Amino acid sequence: MSNQKTPMTPTASARIQSSEAKNNSGQVAKDSFTARAQRAAEKNSKK
Repeated sequence: MSNQKTPMTPTASARIQSSEAKNNSGQVAKDSFTARAQRAAEKNSKK
C-alpha cells in the first residue's frame, strides 16, 4: 500500500455514488463513505 494521498475528484466521487446507488435501490446513505467522498470532492474542486 502506498503512502501517497490522491485527492478525491468529482469524477471518482460520481463513480462511487453510481455504484452505491445501483446496489441500494437508488439511495445513498447520508453517513456513508459515498457521502464523505462527495464532500471531499467538492472541497477539493474549490481549491
